Amino acid sequence: MSFPIAVLASSRGSNLAALIDAKEAGKLPVEIVLVASDKAEAPALRNAEAHGIRTFALNPKTFPTRREFDEALFARVAESGAKHVVLAGFMRILDANVVEQWLGRIINIHPSLLPKYRGLHTHRRAIAARDAEHGASVHFVTAELDGGPVIAQTRIPIHPHDDEDALAARLLPEEHRLLVACVDAIARGRVELRDGVVHCDGKALHRPLGLDENGTLDAA
Repeated sequence: MSFPIAVLASSRGSNLAALIDAKEAGKLPVEIVLVASDKAEAPALRNAEAHGIRTFALNPKTFPTRREFDEALFARVAESGAKHVVLAGFMRILDANVVEQWLGRIINIHPSLLPKYRGLHTHRRAIAARDAEHGASVHFVTAELDGGPVIAQTRIPIHPHDDEDALAARLLPEEHRLLVACVDAIARGRVELRDGVVHCDGKALHRPLGLDENGTLDAA
């Protein structure tokens, strides 16, 4: 039986598209039971609908507090039967109490080599710092912004003439591969969060996993 997940996205949803493509190609043992957004016009919702996936949107402005919005959102996620939640470009900070109820069952993809460059404008900041490399991280979500335990990372070099857009464009396909690999590992029971520590194949990780040429998580 496929592993049921929900995906939250705020905009175009290219990472969602990568998950859908991998699932439909038989490469990802999941069932995307729900795609939800804080923006009714998000292209991610239209893509999900085109693939027969249930969707809904909630407007945060109709809720008195962030916590009430998040509680309503995750109540709908729970009703969907999802066992895990993937934040794929969901541009909101989640309420700490809601995160606590789902601890170990939410992951996020972030375009930096965490703990570097939490928050926004990561490509610009990596170039400004004259870093030799950039990358993306998939991590378990905690109440700390982009601060949860990192599962895996992918790395690319920063070229001398890279600007923000060029770097982002080169990284995006690697982000897709990384997210698919991490969701696959979670769905197969290879990766889990225990007592605040990421475990892979039953062993605690002392550093993030990498990604091999075949798109498989690798401890090397």
